[in-house]
Amino acid sequence: MDNNENIDLIPVEDVLTFWDILTPDERNFIKNTLSVQHFKKNEVIQREGDKPTHLMILASGNVKVSKMGTNNRIQIVRILKPGEHFGFRAIIANEPNSTTVTSFEESMVYSICAEHFISILKNNNAFCYRFLEELAFDLAKSDARTVNLTQKHIRGRLAGALCALIENYGLEEDGATISIYLAREDLANLSNMTTSNAIRTLAIFANEGIIALDGRKIKIIDMEKLQRTSKYG
Repeated sequence: MDNNENIDLIPVEDVLTFWDILTPDERNFIKNTLSVQHFKKNEVIQREGDKPTHLMILASGNVKVSKMGTNNRIQIVRILKPGEHFGFRAIIANEPNSTTVTSFEESMVYSICAEHFISILKNNNAFCYRFLEELAFDLAKSDARTVNLTQKHIRGRLAGALCALIENYGLEEDGATISIYLAREDLANLSNMTTSNAIRTLAIFANEGIIALDGRKIKIIDMEKLQRTSKYG
């Protein structure tokens, strides 16, 4: 981790989704106290089991949120894009981090001290309500993901993961290629399957004309069929 590199650093007011509900004093306080951290590809940003020390906001890059399961098997539970923040649940609950956050690529992160975050949370009702909304939204997504991973067959899980990536990251200028390139292992961990099953199922999707593969690039050929596969398997 290198705190001195400010690669493509976006101003904090353009990154924080809750900037609009901060008071002028709170904005100045955050600007004067936050830190900036640079993480290299595949570097751990936050580790499961550690004490939470900061609310973190992804300024650039992409990161994965994962949890260790049985037999040391990693399950990716979320993928975050710039503007999204993490670490706040453990701070609010006063518990160790329940997940590990790792960078997919070089990433810049803004960090706000946990004590400062809690202080604003207690004194700014709109700020507090915004995080209540986010916790509620995350809980609903977690419930839906639990059903997806436990009740759908492999085809449905992988198609659902691809649809989630499209929803979160969008498509490139061609209107078809998913705007994030994941290793097959990461895609498997996101879909709760082995890497070999992910590779095999992607090949089947390609043979069926649902997608086209070019290394890590995945191009959607038939969006309707992909969505139908996600829903019905």
